[in-house]
Order: sequence, then structure tokens, then C-alpha cells
Amino acid sequence: QVQLVESGGGLVQAGGSLRLSCAASGRIFSINAMGWYRQAPGKQRELVATITKSGSTDYADSVKGRFTISRDNAKNTVYLQMNSLKPEDTAVYYCNAAMVTTPWGGPNPYWGQGTQVTVSS
Repeated sequence: QVQLVESGGGLVQAGGSLRLSCAASGRIFSINAMGWYRQAPGKQRELVATITKSGSTDYADSVKGRFTISRDNAKNTVYLQMNSLKPEDTAVYYCNAAMVTTPWGGPNPYWGQGTQVTVSS
């Protein structure tokens, strides 16, 4: 069964740092774009950062200069380094990946189960 498993969330004080990881496992032929999204209580899920297979990145304006997305294609893993965290970064963070799981098919989106990040003031 193909799945994405996140880790690295937790409680941190404002100004602190956290590093999230998301590992894909199962019968995977290839992984295209990967990304991180977040959802705060009472709000819609929003894009945080994305990275293509070749390493091109894109960020939400609210995290530019503070967060860095990276990936290790050999490990089927994507990371999110979060620095200078603010209370408004508090949310459940979800990993997303477009993965090809059959020899004849195209990529389909997969989601992780989410990891809680809480930033205290």
C-alpha cells in the first residue's frame, strides 16, 4: 500500500525552528512534485511550499525567507525546514505527493495523515 508518513511536528516557542519529514513508501514507480500544505483551526487548507522532481521550489508569501523545502529522491522523502516560527504558523501540516504507482498510469495525488505544529507566543 502506497502511503506518506510525516514526522517532526511538535510544540515550539516563537522564533524557534522545526524540521518536518515526509517519507513515501510502497510500490512507487516515480514521484513528481511534492509539497507541504497546512490547515489551521477554522481555516481552509493552504499551500505552504512545493518542490518539483528536479528541485524547483515555490513558497507561499507568508513563509518566504523562513521555510525551506527540500527532497531526497533516493529516499522518496521531502523535508520542510521551518525557522523563525510565528504563532500564526500553528496548524496541522500535510505532505502531498504526485506519485505514479502503476507502470501504465499517470501520477495521482497522495496525502499524509498530518502532523501538528504549535507555536507558542
